[in-house]
Amino acid sequence: MRFRRSRHDDVNVNITPLIDVVFLLLIFFMVTTTFTRETQLQIDLPESQSQVAAEDQKPIEILIDRTGTYALNGQVLIKSDIESLKQALAEVSTGNLTKPIVLTGDAEAPHQAFVIALDAVAQLGFVKVSITTQAESSE
Repeated sequence: MRFRRSRHDDVNVNITPLIDVVFLLLIFFMVTTTFTRETQLQIDLPESQSQVAAEDQKPIEILIDRTGTYALNGQVLIKSDIESLKQALAEVSTGNLTKPIVLTGDAEAPHQAFVIALDAVAQLGFVKVSITTQAESSE
């Protein structure tokens, strides 16, 4: 018996569509990418011989716990409303609006408590306000 040999066709992979897709992706990423130029200024800070002014002003600490209760320099306020916070701030600052204020709050504290504290500070006219945070722990 005579068997026919099967023909082996040459296998070709057409990569033209692949190249087209790669070029389209390249063009897409080039068009949608934004390039920012960050500039850094070289500055020389002024020098000072006396550090008394920086050490004299002890900051006013506003602490907010997870329930939204306020404490001013370690003394807990009875009410947690804006009026009592403003009154306590006015008493502690003795009218000195240049005193720095440090706002420290629990991570679970309600956002409204922060807003009330910042609003009270702004209504009284304080200009130096900072919010304390802690660095992320790498676990």
